[in-house]
Amino acid sequence: MSIIATALEQVRERIREAERCFDREPGSVGLLAVSKTRPAADILEAMAAGQRQFGESYLQEALEKIQQLQGEGLKWHYIGRIQSNKTRPIAEHFDWVHSIDKAKQARRLNQQRPDGLPPLNVCLQVQIDREESKGGLSPDQAAELALEIRHMPRLQLRGLMTLPAPAEGLEAQRRPFHALRRLQQRMSTPQLPLDTLSMGMSDDLEAAIAEGATLVRVGTAIFGPRHPTTAKST
Repeated sequence: MSIIATALEQVRERIREAERCFDREPGSVGLLAVSKTRPAADILEAMAAGQRQFGESYLQEALEKIQQLQGEGLKWHYIGRIQSNKTRPIAEHFDWVHSIDKAKQARRLNQQRPDGLPPLNVCLQVQIDREESKGGLSPDQAAELALEIRHMPRLQLRGLMTLPAPAEGLEAQRRPFHALRRLQQRMSTPQLPLDTLSMGMSDDLEAAIAEGATLVRVGTAIFGPRHPTTAKST
């Protein structure tokens, strides 16, 4: 078994154990392997171990890997900052976008999603702990934008995403995730069912699962320390 395959199984076991520990339905938490800065060969190793969902932040790098791995049945998630003048390739090549934090981004993605593709699954990035460097909508702004996206036929609003500041200890880690879950519950309606909470990474996935994460985004624990890169989101 390869190093990546072994690491993947260890992460999956962490997820299963957290599901058991926090009374989550078995299999209710999905795993997004964050493959930014990693070569296509690493993605192929993870794919051979059964991983199908991959997260990318650097657009040009991601497009090259998507082209190299075309036809492999992978699902590609864009999780990086979105520049409005780069929305077209995101709309054309990705299955999910987790990082919408402006109405203009949503409008452009909706306009530029090709007719032959299913609606683009999207999450709104919410800034729960006011860490300005991470971007994101306030809870009130997220609720307003969700209502606007309801009328965008080429987007399917699936839920919310957050990137909280690092915290020490399970209880401290749980607080921002709890706040995001409460916001999801307030925003979700029969007309706008939000089924996705994209939260939790290598160091805090247990806390996120405890608070209802449906998708954890894990990079380092699968692929090892991030490779230096000059890639840009542009």
